[in-house]
Amino acid sequence: MEGHGRLDGKVALVTGAGSGIGRASALAFAHAGARVVAADVDEAGGAATAAQLTDAGGDGVFVPADVAVAGDVAGLIAAAVARYGRVDYAHNNAGIEGSVAPGTAFHEYPEDDWDRVLGVNLKGVWLCMKAEITQMLAQGSGAIVNTASIAGLVGGFSAAYTAAKHGVVGLTKDAALAYAQQAIRVNAVCPGFIRTPMVERVLAARPEVEARWLAAEPVGRFGTPEEVAAAVVWLCSDAAAFVTGVALPVDGGWVAR
Repeated sequence: MEGHGRLDGKVALVTGAGSGIGRASALAFAHAGARVVAADVDEAGGAATAAQLTDAGGDGVFVPADVAVAGDVAGLIAAAVARYGRVDYAHNNAGIEGSVAPGTAFHEYPEDDWDRVLGVNLKGVWLCMKAEITQMLAQGSGAIVNTASIAGLVGGFSAAYTAAKHGVVGLTKDAALAYAQQAIRVNAVCPGFIRTPMVERVLAARPEVEARWLAAEPVGRFGTPEEVAAAVVWLCSDAAAFVTGVALPVDGGWVAR
């Protein structure tokens, strides 16, 4: 794939790569010269992303995996190493929105939904980081970017999603400090309102919020998956060699208000 070549020969793993930010990230890594392992529980979406990678001349493969299942995560890392020999970069992006029903109060949030959101959005990131860091320690270096959210920096979202994304920011900082002297950098991106299938599902359930969200955006528009993906690739690249433990808002200035 013709591109900048900043990451030539490197291997990038992206979870939640079947659509939205994950797909954009997989393509951005490939455009920068990396070989890509695209993972998702959605096999049709993941296969479509892998097809886009190869159709564009990149070197990529799809591995089905549920990040909330430890065995799937172990198998994902094993598959990446079996195919490419290492994992230089990991973008832990897989996530779900949980309940978006209008008017669901904090004290009414369903317990089963809480467990599902925390299982994917927080435990899934933790499981992936454990496996990725084990591999990166063995090979001597690596960079990880976790997808948090503006909901990981401020309140005002659903209970489970806010708790999970705050947890991702905490995991990111803890791991960044733990492995700072072992050539492993760990950062997070905190997307704002990005035009993704997840956001479109929320807007379909609650169309009244779109105007309110847009009015609150300093730049006056939603972001694109590609804009988040560019930040992810930068954080993994040598251009960010002195950056670790950061929760980087990619939000058009939303949390700066």
